[in-house]
Amino acid sequence: MYKFTLMKEYFFTSFLLSTILFGQQAYSQTYQFSKDILKKIESDSVAWKYQVGATELSFNGYYKETLDIWDKNGVRKANYTVEDSLRFVNSKKVNAKDIVVKQSANYSILIINEAHHIPKHRTFTKSLLKDLYANGYRYLGLEALFDEKINQRKFPVLESGYYTKEPEFGNLINEALKLGFTIFSYEASPDKNGKDREIEQAENIQRFIENNPKGKVIIHCGYAHAFENEYPAWGKAMAGRLKDNMKIDPLTIDQTMFLEKAETSNNHLYIQLNDQQYPIVLLDRNEKAFSGFTKDNQTDIVVIHPQTTYENNRPVWFTKDKEKFTVPQSKLNGYHELLILAYRKDEYENGGIPADIIEVTDQKKNTDLYLEKGRYTIVLKDRNYEVIETFDIEV
Repeated sequence: MYKFTLMKEYFFTSFLLSTILFGQQAYSQTYQFSKDILKKIESDSVAWKYQVGATELSFNGYYKETLDIWDKNGVRKANYTVEDSLRFVNSKKVNAKDIVVKQSANYSILIINEAHHIPKHRTFTKSLLKDLYANGYRYLGLEALFDEKINQRKFPVLESGYYTKEPEFGNLINEALKLGFTIFSYEASPDKNGKDREIEQAENIQRFIENNPKGKVIIHCGYAHAFENEYPAWGKAMAGRLKDNMKIDPLTIDQTMFLEKAETSNNHLYIQLNDQQYPIVLLDRNEKAFSGFTKDNQTDIVVIHPQTTYENNRPVWFTKDKEKFTVPQSKLNGYHELLILAYRKDEYENGGIPADIIEVTDQKKNTDLYLEKGRYTIVLKDRNYEVIETFDIEV
């Protein structure tokens, strides 16, 4: 099942990357009502409409809908054995953040992946940044970033990249810049794909590291790019090629082996058994982290996220450690459908990425935004995407 998921991602990413690089994105960059995105998905004729549509839903904070649409492309029941079950039961379950931070002290390169439609993977990477900075990490490389001015501007904009317009990705970037990280792009040139893309990504990262030797490096990438060993069609992925080229062993972390499904019964046993409210890593009796089911595994650590729980229809992993701001009813002006977007102060006027988005309809009456402490501009848009009001707040 894992290889099946990765091959689907490979072909989808090839399709999506070409549309991004040539400026022909399949879906509008405007933040949208869920019904408009769902309508486009159903009327679309491209082979990857569910992946593209799910990604677009994730950009707007519709997490439940994201999982549901992604799974329309097909769900295979996980096959696990008694041995797999016993492995989980007999392993020590540790907080994934703690083990990653601890092990990162012994490495100069950390590579962590994400599934592009699962924003909580970015939430986890963001949660690591402060401690990784304390461990000497100073640079953050991002896949599919196209923004040479991001370190001077100090915040991402819509044109910074495709995936970076998702709120948690924007929050990840803002946190990194606030802490003092330098962000860099390592994406291959538009004419490179498959094996050639992996080669050029690794070469770009190596060049950056050699030109910036006074700090450790985090690489945040998608899916199999974090794999260290042989990989079908690519020979080796970016991480493996970087390891070979630089003769440096990176700490590699996989968040995509156990992807959350819309129906909880379709989740892998390890997700269902994780009764913590945070991502975990399994340690065996020798304190070795679980890295897969075979001897020749692709990464050093596999993170097991718990099933998402919700509060007022918002994922708890998104709301955790943030302050709640309730938009006053007096601001709603009797509208039956509104998009409410929260931008960090001075970023809205400059094309920035919202820190949070909520949709308010007759069925969805929740007006709570979840924001980190700071100053924000709140933007209200009506059903026609016209701005009807903006106002500033401090959280």
